[in-house]
Amino acid sequence: MVLARPHPAARPFLIGGGAVALLGGALFGGFLFWLGVAFTLFCLYFFRDPERIPPARPGLVLAPADGHVVSVMPAKPPVELGMGKETRWRIAIFLSVLDVHVNRMPCDGTVTRIAYHHGKFLSANLDKASEENERNAVALRLPDGRDIAVVQIAGLIARRILCDAKVGDAVQAGDRFGIIRFGSRTDIYLPSGVEPMVAVGQTMIGGETVLAELQAR
Repeated sequence: MVLARPHPAARPFLIGGGAVALLGGALFGGFLFWLGVAFTLFCLYFFRDPERIPPARPGLVLAPADGHVVSVMPAKPPVELGMGKETRWRIAIFLSVLDVHVNRMPCDGTVTRIAYHHGKFLSANLDKASEENERNAVALRLPDGRDIAVVQIAGLIARRILCDAKVGDAVQAGDRFGIIRFGSRTDIYLPSGVEPMVAVGQTMIGGETVLAELQAR
């Protein structure tokens, strides 16, 4: 995983770090050279994008991100998605700067809505980060007509959320759809009646760890 290829979002950072190492080192000496090298190595690690193998069994909800679970509780989906006021299970995953930050689709479906909400940059491991922080919410329509939502949330350090998904996209479980830069959180709102199968403190592997079974009602 440490040697995985970098996500395309790393490109400007790698170019910048390399420029500091080469040009800064040549003009101003060893300090800037090693600073540029250290920054480049950090970016290669942070933006790593390892391959993941989703479970073959259909009807599963997979973790949309690496990290550890900080909250499992009933909550209302983001109002901007228009998914109603009924509470459903929300699983919140906190990503430290050491975790893989590539986000993945939790299940097969069709993207029906994407909504960006400007907000604060509180520490992403706080419960109130779900409502108050800057976020990008994605709604999926499952093949059986039910809805599920994934929310990319900026954190104390993260100031940039990237989402490659578009409304109308047909996606599969484990597909990459975005990345959040430098520490963040990813929430998932399960369909009504679906119970979570994970607990607070559990470690997640995006695109592989099973969160719930869709057949459960």
